[in-house]
Amino acid sequence: MKIDHVALYVRDLEGAKDFFVKYFQAVPSEQYHNPKTDFKSYFLSFDSGTRLEIMTRPGLHEQNDTRMRTGFIHLSFSVGNREMVDKLTSELGSDGYEVISGPRVTGDGYYESQIAGFEGNVIEITE
Repeated sequence: MKIDHVALYVRDLEGAKDFFVKYFQAVPSEQYHNPKTDFKSYFLSFDSGTRLEIMTRPGLHEQNDTRMRTGFIHLSFSVGNREMVDKLTSELGSDGYEVISGPRVTGDGYYESQIAGFEGNVIEITE
């Protein structure tokens, strides 16, 4: 058994797609659009076979802005090694995204950083 995909609602669908393509080499599907509900989505595929569905529609409500809450809290991307963690974290920080923590070795031995990515969604970058 495997998780097929994870889905994420966003306000700016094209901006979210561009973020994941630029920084995480996502390959987007063709856009799906349901004209009755104005629901739109892309499936983003990554080289590991993992997929992320990004979606938008009218009437979305803002999420709770606190990072200390229940529910899904971050997406984690393994980039291969510590050098790549450092490089991508630096690039995202230089491009104006908030670096929340790291890069650092965590108490459980992971080398990681966390950034507030597109629309404030937390992205964890690991080796």
